[in-house]
Amino acid sequence: MSAIARVFSLVGCVLFFQPELVMAADSEGSCEQYIAHWLDPVSGESLSGEQIFQRFASSRIVLLGESHTSQAHHRWQLYTLSALHSRNSKMIVGFEMLPRRVQAALDAWSAGSLDDEEFLEQSEWKEVWGYDAGLYLPLLHFTRQHRLPTIALNIDRELVSRVGQQGWQALAEDQRLGLSDPALASDEYRDSLAELFAYKQTLNPESDNTETESSGTDLDKIKNSNAFSNFVDAQLTWDRAMAEALAAAHRRDPSALVVGIVGRGHLEYGYGIPHQLADMGIDGVDVLLPIDADEICDPLPLDLASAVFVVDADSRESPPAGPRLGIIIENAEQGVRVLEVIAGSVAAEAGILEGDLVQAAAGFETETMSTLIAIIQRQAAGTWLPLKILRGQKTLELLAKFPQGFD
Repeated sequence: MSAIARVFSLVGCVLFFQPELVMAADSEGSCEQYIAHWLDPVSGESLSGEQIFQRFASSRIVLLGESHTSQAHHRWQLYTLSALHSRNSKMIVGFEMLPRRVQAALDAWSAGSLDDEEFLEQSEWKEVWGYDAGLYLPLLHFTRQHRLPTIALNIDRELVSRVGQQGWQALAEDQRLGLSDPALASDEYRDSLAELFAYKQTLNPESDNTETESSGTDLDKIKNSNAFSNFVDAQLTWDRAMAEALAAAHRRDPSALVVGIVGRGHLEYGYGIPHQLADMGIDGVDVLLPIDADEICDPLPLDLASAVFVVDADSRESPPAGPRLGIIIENAEQGVRVLEVIAGSVAAEAGILEGDLVQAAAGFETETMSTLIAIIQRQAAGTWLPLKILRGQKTLELLAKFPQGFD
C-alpha cells in the first residue's frame, strides 16, 4: 500500500513526505526504544516531557495532530493537553470536528447543560463528522471538567465541496461565509496535493474529467489542470477557515494558550493551518504530532513538526468493541466511496475493493457516510449485511458476514 493510501482519512488529511531527512532510529533500524519518547525532528534526539511542556506551554498556538481513527493518537492528545494545562491553565481549545454553526451546542456542553447523547445530537456529530464519538469524548470531557473555552474550528463541508467544484474565485462574496482570501499554497504543498489528487483519481475510474484521466500519474499535467486548481482551493479554504478561528481565539485573549485538535494533514510541514496563520501575522505557532513506531524506522522528515511523540504501532487501531466493516470511506456523488480496505477485515472477506461505491446496505440507500456507519453499528454479532456496490459500470450484491463476537 502506498504511503498516501495508508494514512488518507475520511476528510482528506494526508501525511506528506519530503526529501530532507534525518535518521531517528539506530543503525539496525530498531524502533522499540523510542516508544513513549518525544523526538526533535531536526536532531533526532530524544526530549524529556518536561522539556517539551515547559517550552510549548508558553506558545501562542499549539496544534495537536491526529489520524482520525487512531485511538492511540487520541490518547496521546489527551495526555498532551492535560500536561500543557498543568503548566498553563489559561487555555482555549478548538476542535476541527465541529463546524461553527453548532457552536451553541458546544457552549451548552461546555457549561454542563447537555449530557453526551444530547450534545452529539445537537452538534449533529454523525452528520458533520461521522467518526466514532468515543474517540473524542475524553477530550471534550476534559475541556468541560476544567470549564475551558471550547470553539468549533470548522466550516460546513458544503462550502468546501462547492469550492472543489468551482474554485474559490468563482464564489460570490456572500457565499464565502465571511472567510478572507487564503494565502497561496507553497510549491511543496502543491506537489504533495498533486500526489494525493493522482491517488484519488485512481479510486474513481468512471470520472468524466478528461483533464485528469488523460494525465494519469503525470504530476505536471495534473498541476496544470482546472480540476486540480479547484482541489487546491478547497484544501486552502479548509486550512484558512480553521486558521481564522484559531486566530480569532488568540486575538480575543492573547494571554491564553490556544490548542487546536486537528487532523495531521492540515499541520505537517507547516503547509496548511500554520501557513495560513503566518499569512495573518500570527507567529509562535507550534505543531506536535504523534507518529507510529513503524514509521519512525524510516527517515524522520526534518521539518515535519516542532516535536513528535512515538506511539506503539501495535496499539494504533484498538477501537471499542462493536461491529466494524473495516473500511475507510468518504462521501461521493453516487454513494459512499471506499478509500481503503483493512486487511483481514469483514469488508476484505466480503470482497469489497478500494474504489468501490457503497450505494445501499441492508436495503437502505447509503447517500452519506453517517447513514452507512449507523447501519453498521446496528449489526449484531454473527449476522450478515447485504451491500449494493457500484464497481466501475457494474452493480454487485455482496454479503458482509460479521463474527460471532466483537472483541
